[in-house]
Amino acid sequence: MPTDPNTSSWRIRTPADLGRAIAGARRERGLSQGALADELGFKRSYLSELETGDEATIALERSLRALRRLGAELTVTLPDSHGNRQ
Repeated sequence: MPTDPNTSSWRIRTPADLGRAIAGARRERGLSQGALADELGFKRSYLSELETGDEATIALERSLRALRRLGAELTVTLPDSHGNRQ
């Protein structure tokens, strides 16, 4: 679920948050896991792991931890179909 229900924007603090953003953006674009995985050249099972945060790398986890420690926020924002932020 987006951070703000009125926009397509997700606050990223953990790999699981990033996974939820990927899944939410995919659903908003009307794509199935299989369709997006095919477009990306991934197996559907790998995309599923990304969306649940299970395929997090140590570098990603450490980067997000560093950002949190610095008080920074990372946000994923999905533009509307015209390229405008919602």
